[in-house]
Amino acid sequence: MKKLSSLLIISMLSTLSFAQKTNYNLIVGTYTAPGKSEGIYTYDFNTLTAATTVKSITKNTANPSYVAVSPDNKFIYAVNETGATSTVSAFKYNAKTGDLTFLNKVDSHGDAPCFITVDAKNVIVANYSGGSLAVFSRKADGSLTEALQIIKHNGKSIDPKGRQESAHVHMTKFTPDHKYLIVNDLGEDQTYIYNYNPTSKEKILTVKSVIKTNAGTGPRHITFSPNGKFAYLAHEFNGTITVFAYADGSLTKIQEISTTPKDFTGKIDGADIHVSADGKFLYETNRGDANSISAFSILPTGKLKFIETVSTLGKGPRNFTIDPTGKFLLIGHQYTNNIVIFNRNKTTGKLTDSGKRIDVGAPVCLVFN
Repeated sequence: MKKLSSLLIISMLSTLSFAQKTNYNLIVGTYTAPGKSEGIYTYDFNTLTAATTVKSITKNTANPSYVAVSPDNKFIYAVNETGATSTVSAFKYNAKTGDLTFLNKVDSHGDAPCFITVDAKNVIVANYSGGSLAVFSRKADGSLTEALQIIKHNGKSIDPKGRQESAHVHMTKFTPDHKYLIVNDLGEDQTYIYNYNPTSKEKILTVKSVIKTNAGTGPRHITFSPNGKFAYLAHEFNGTITVFAYADGSLTKIQEISTTPKDFTGKIDGADIHVSADGKFLYETNRGDANSISAFSILPTGKLKFIETVSTLGKGPRNFTIDPTGKFLLIGHQYTNNIVIFNRNKTTGKLTDSGKRIDVGAPVCLVFN
C-alpha cells in the first residue's frame, strides 16, 4: 500500500511538473549574409506570455539557414548555405544554457543545402541547387562522418521561368513509421519515396517509388498528420496543397486545394506547411506578392476545409512553427528581419496578431526544443 501511494505521489508530481513547464528553447536558423544576423540564435520562449529573451548566439557559422535537433536533444546540425562551398556543421547542444559548441563540418556534396533532418543514426541533407541529397553518419561524440551516400537527381520540368531546368531537391523528411524518406524535388516536379536502411554501409537509401506531381507546380515541403494516416504537400509555384492518404510507404492522392483567391494574379512562392499537434488544423505560408498564411480544418477523411487567409505581417515568410502549447504560431520573415508571433485559437484555428515580435536578421528556420 505504501509503495502504491509513493508511486501515485511521484506520478502526480511528474504530471504537475510537466503541466507547469512554461519555458522552451526556440532555435532560429538564419542567413548571415548580407550581415544582419550573426548565426544561430537560441531564445527562451515563455508559453504563457510569448515573451522571448536571447539565451545564446552561435557565431562564426556562415548562413546556417536550416537546423535540426537530434532526438536526444544533445546535438544540433545545420546546413551552411554558401553556394559551391556549402557544408554541414555539427554542434554539441546545452539545452539549459542554449549554448552550441562547434564539433566539425563536412562537405554537403551539393550547392545550396536548404533542408536537414536527423535521427539517432544519420543526418540527411537536401541540396537545392546541387539537385542532390547526402547521408552522413553521426559519431558517438555527435560529430559527422564524411558522406556515406550521395544521390544525384537529373531530371527537369516545364517551368517557363527557368527554375526547373534541372533537379532541385528541396526537402528530406522521414515518414511517421520511420521506414521511408520522402524527398521533394522542385525542379523535377517529383516526390521520391526512398526505403530507409539506417545501418547499411552503402545503400542507406534505395528508391521505392516516385510520384509525378502536376507539371510546373514545384513540390516543396510536406508534412504528416499526427496519426500518420495523411500527408500534405505544398507546391511552391502555385501555392496549392496536395492531400494524400499514407500507408506503408505509399501516398495516394485524395484532394488538391488552393491557398490563394481565384482572382490573385501576383507571385505566390509557397513556403512552409505544418499541422497542429492535435491534428485538427493545417497551416501553409506563401511569400512573393502574397505574404500570407492560410488555415484549414482537417476533416476525419483527411481532406481540408478552408478557414481563412491572413497577412503574415511581414515580407518573405520562409518558415513557421507552432509553440508546444499550441497557443502561439510564429512566422519568420526573411526580408523584414523579424519573427511575428500570432495568437492561435485552438478551437477555431484562427490567427490574430499578438503584437509581439522578435527582431532577428533573415530568420529562415524556427525549431522549438
